[in-house]
Amino acid sequence: MFFPKKNKKINLRAEAESIPPAGWLDRDEMETEGQLAIDVYQADKKIIIKSTIAGVKPEDLKISLHHDLLTIKGSRSSAKEIKEEDYLYKECYWGSFSRSIILPAEVDSKRIEAELEDGILTVTLYKNNPGQIKVKIKD
Repeated sequence: MFFPKKNKKINLRAEAESIPPAGWLDRDEMETEGQLAIDVYQADKKIIIKSTIAGVKPEDLKISLHHDLLTIKGSRSSAKEIKEEDYLYKECYWGSFSRSIILPAEVDSKRIEAELEDGILTVTLYKNNPGQIKVKIKD
């Protein structure tokens, strides 16, 4: 599927995101894992990530944040096994998938919300105030 370029900076990040660090996955896992299509946008003081993941149960999803890297992993399984030779078209992806996103701003790791409704995953991250760090002073 072709996706139009929004701007060079975003596309360079997308290229970097699609290449896992050396040793992160073994070769067999890299070849069989699917990648999520996502939309990332900002509203007010939030970064919002949306993805269509129909057929995935909440318990089959894992969302993690490590510094500025958000990772969504999961698995989608078919309810019925169908022999390969019985398929006329096979476009749906069944199996494990993941997507890592480099966030464009620092976020509050204690304020991350995820909602799965009607096959749409929405992850909401709240931006930190730039440069603002609370320092506790001892008596």
